[in-house]
Amino acid sequence: MYPLGLLFGLGFDTATEIGVLGISATEASKGLPVASILVFPILFAAGMSLMDTTDNVLMLGAYGWAFVKPIRKLYYNITITSVSVAVALVVGGIEALGLMVGQFHLRGYFWDAVTRLNNNFGALGYFIVGLFAVSWIVSIAFYKWQRFDDLELGA
Repeated sequence: MYPLGLLFGLGFDTATEIGVLGISATEASKGLPVASILVFPILFAAGMSLMDTTDNVLMLGAYGWAFVKPIRKLYYNITITSVSVAVALVVGGIEALGLMVGQFHLRGYFWDAVTRLNNNFGALGYFIVGLFAVSWIVSIAFYKWQRFDDLELGA
């Protein structure tokens, strides 16, 4: 369950949470003691806690860097907002296309790829984490290359 919680922290698929409840219910119906059943949600929570803590530590460092100078804050907000909008459009688009596949029974290479993405949001979560990491690295390199810290801002 720990890896499942970790994947849930990376992805957007709430089916994993339902899966934890299903596993717990199935094992309870087989006579597994309650103490043993509680291991599943505890491990799931531990995986989620690891991901949330990692995210918060990274965000604290990023915000700390951004608020030293006003130009950094502006640059940081533009970069993060742009990447967040792109991620939201991709995730929403995949969800919408997945609904179209289900309703209209669409077939073909593109629609099969959409179905695979909808069935594997954990992999999409890895891609999104990688996208944010790459965007931060590229953004920092561009920021230093353009020497934005040397700019003087007037009132």
